[in-house]
Amino acid sequence: MTTLTFDSLNPATGEVVGTHPKQGATAVREVVGQAEEAAVWWAALGPAERRRRLLDYKAVLAGRLRELAALVHEETGKPVGDAALELVLTITHLDWAARNADKVLRRRRVRTGMIGVNLEATLEYLPLGVVGVIGPWNYPVFTPMGSIAYALAAGNAVVFKPSELTPGIGVRMAELFAESVPERPVFQAVTGLAETGAALASDPRVKKIAFTGSTATAKRVMAACAENLTPIVAECGGKDAFIVDADADVRAAADACLWGALSNAGQTCVGVERVYVVDAVYEPFMRELAERVASVKAGQDYGPITMPGQLDIIKRHIDDAVKSGRTVTGGRESVRAPYVDPVIVEDVPEDSPAVREETFGPTITVRRTRDAQEALQLANASAYGLAGTVFSRNTRRAMELARLMRSGMTAINSVISFAAVPSLPFGGVGDSGFGRIHGADGLREFARPKAIARQRFALPGMNLTSFTRKPEELERLIRIVTFLHGRRRR
Repeated sequence: MTTLTFDSLNPATGEVVGTHPKQGATAVREVVGQAEEAAVWWAALGPAERRRRLLDYKAVLAGRLRELAALVHEETGKPVGDAALELVLTITHLDWAARNADKVLRRRRVRTGMIGVNLEATLEYLPLGVVGVIGPWNYPVFTPMGSIAYALAAGNAVVFKPSELTPGIGVRMAELFAESVPERPVFQAVTGLAETGAALASDPRVKKIAFTGSTATAKRVMAACAENLTPIVAECGGKDAFIVDADADVRAAADACLWGALSNAGQTCVGVERVYVVDAVYEPFMRELAERVASVKAGQDYGPITMPGQLDIIKRHIDDAVKSGRTVTGGRESVRAPYVDPVIVEDVPEDSPAVREETFGPTITVRRTRDAQEALQLANASAYGLAGTVFSRNTRRAMELARLMRSGMTAINSVISFAAVPSLPFGGVGDSGFGRIHGADGLREFARPKAIARQRFALPGMNLTSFTRKPEELERLIRIVTFLHGRRRR
């Protein structure tokens, strides 16, 4: 029988990086069956043993960091240094998840309140079983491992479907896991195209799906999950805003803005796409931005557009922006496949595709605002709500702007810094998705809460949950509740 295969290509050169099987529904069902058995064994190991093995896996990844970074570079085209940074963040998160899972998820007592004075109440978080992870190509290690590491630490087995553009690194991550956990296939990878992901999402033995990708694809994955009421955590990209307040350090702001917008060729869900600058510092900020962008080169400082189909979207957005705004740098000629040179355009209308839709390329739209409040209003006028940035020397105002920004995460006087803090949850609102990875919230995302109430003794004269209950017992309860809670607060 001939096995269908597909190639992963280096987007910068077109060379074949690897060849992988197109695993169909039958193969996926077999892998999920193996994972289901492995999940029982992994959960039974207990927190301490899982912690030991996950920390060993972390050491394996750290020892192969250069090898893995080279593979990420080949499959995505991003510079080796950026790939290495991605691996460093992955290792940091894996370490945090392994060390904190027991503390976050273990059984603990909770208060019972007056009505439950005779009860002991406990809450714990138990493994789900098999978790399916469908990963992206732009950060093919860090992003999916934000789900994989936390799901494993919570006691689940994982079946990972990497992007068809970056399957090699996903397969390698699963292979290396077996060095630390050789007994059972606790973490497996399946490769293929959309059909492979659909088979994983629709398998009733998969108890949760973690998906990263476009909003449109997320809706299709959710439809597949709906057949079995399989819950999903979805991270669907963004159109993130960058606010420069009147008292901001414009040099630092311009430097951070460029890196947030251009690193990884702008193919970053939490990258900078829309910039709003308060009038008082607009001119110096734009001078600084224009000077700095002149030294940033596609193919040197950042890599190619990994997904060829994205070039058409980038072209359309650039055409729209330069037609209606004022070009600072770049333009239609910036698209020279597979690379796109930096593009900065001022005064693009807020209702244009370049401002409303996710571009996922090295482009920035910049708009002058009266004050920070107008900048915030414009930043929040988006269907997306993933992340954002505020630059201001006034800590109180910066914190307030960050709190009011409609996003799951906000960085102040830095860019994308929240991703480096393992204890912070990561996720969005609106068209950016729902659910959280990372941090304690990320651990709980891949566990089910289990509540237990145990009666320690019977309440004398107050047997309320019985058909033998007497009227005077209910009256006694009403009087107690009225005394405790009936006083109005003004």
